[in-house]
Amino acid sequence: MKLTRRRLKVETDRLTLRQPEHSDFRAWSDLRQESVDFLQPWEPTWAPDHLSRKSFTNRVYWAQRSIRTESALPLFMFRRTDGTLVGAITLDNIRRGPAQSGTLGYWIGQAYARQGFMREGIEGLVHHAFHRLDLSRVEAACLPENVASRGVLEKSGFKYEGVAQSYLQIAGRWRTHVLYSNIRPDRRGRTDVG
Repeated sequence: MKLTRRRLKVETDRLTLRQPEHSDFRAWSDLRQESVDFLQPWEPTWAPDHLSRKSFTNRVYWAQRSIRTESALPLFMFRRTDGTLVGAITLDNIRRGPAQSGTLGYWIGQAYARQGFMREGIEGLVHHAFHRLDLSRVEAACLPENVASRGVLEKSGFKYEGVAQSYLQIAGRWRTHVLYSNIRPDRRGRTDVG
């Protein structure tokens, strides 16, 4: 995940995943506003200035800093045919050493849901995490009643692991989440101990 003069990109059949840029503000704010009722039940409460340019600028700087320090990989998902922003996906809390893992988070605009974009984005980012970042495990969590999110994780190779009580604040309340993981196939159960 070395950041050079070239911007990091992950390409899939229909998507380009890349870090947010200042020029993405209007597309991002419009998509989030159009999808507010679709997204808010599953997300932390939006700050009053959530859709402001200042808030977005802070996101862009956070993304740049996170990629540079290799602590997270926040990416926007663009449809390759026309460059339309369809959602975002982040590999966060990247842990090195014995863990070699990260945590996946994502959202998609309502107009682009149920078209396979999120599955494609998840599979592309997990492949990148395993084969470019050398991670062994990618974790994800979602609300138990979020059938769509659970389904996309399961279709993308994630396995159910259990429940985390009061895991995150969602829509202003501490909520229990179900936990999933995707383990790099060549490292399942492997040990370097002789």
